Amino acid sequence: MAKKEQDKKSEEFLFGKKNYTIMIAGIIIILIGFILMAGGGSDDPNIFNEDIYNFRRIRLAPTLVLTGLAIEIYAIMANPKKKTKK
Repeated sequence: MAKKEQDKKSEEFLFGKKNYTIMIAGIIIILIGFILMAGGGSDDPNIFNEDIYNFRRIRLAPTLVLTGLAIEIYAIMANPKKKTKK
């Protein structure tokens, strides 16, 4: 009987469904931030392109990446076994 209880405990996931859902959302936000950061280069090295310093690449994209990382930390720390009161 003790072996069955041990097998049942070993089959449980570390995180709950809620945690994995929040983790996926955080990863998507991080990916969006990196996509917004991409580009802005110039084909000719002698020509400077001002687009590299626009709002999207300097402010918005890093903010999205940091927000995504904060969401990931929350997803790891959230207790999946916590029951809500109805």
